[in-house]
Parts: sequence; C-alpha cells; structure tokens
Amino acid sequence: MVTFMSLAFVPLQLKAVNPEEPSSIPAPKPVDSAEVKIMLLRLDEIKATDMSKMKSEEKKELRKEVKSIKHNLREVGGGVYLSVAAIVLIILLLVVLL
Repeated sequence: MVTFMSLAFVPLQLKAVNPEEPSSIPAPKPVDSAEVKIMLLRLDEIKATDMSKMKSEEKKELRKEVKSIKHNLREVGGGVYLSVAAIVLIILLLVVLL
C-alpha cells in the first residue's frame, strides 16, 4: 500500500504537446442535428468578431449568448465528466474497501 501511495504522488515529468488550442466546449457526439450545426456556426462567428470596437452592453449580450449556446451543447452532448481528483478518490476508495 505504501509503495502504491508513493508511486501515486511522485511527480512525473511528461511533455504533452497539444498542437491545437484546448477548447472549453466538449466535443459533441456526431449528431446530424441542424440545430447543433447552427449553434457551432454561431460560436465560430462570435469568435471571429472584433470585440475591441464593441460597447460593453454588446459584449455582455455576446457573453450571455455564448454561455447559453455552450449550455445547450452540453445538454445535447450528454455524458458524465469526471475530474482527475474524482477518479483518484474513487480508485483509493476501491483499494481501501476491497
């Protein structure tokens, strides 16, 4: 048990190179829904807009719209997301209890 715990907390130096910029939107399942495609196109349009020339009210409206679109995409995508800490905790509980 001590060996397992010592190996679990030893920092490993890995170099994970990700050529793509990470996205906060989870990758949707391949859904052929027209609504999903429209929402994704709208997100791309918002990302491409120049925010420096907008007023603060317009920026707030766009932020609200992005949040609602992301929420809708998460509902369509479904699934359960677990953090690394939750997975480690589950594994430790399984080891201790079993």
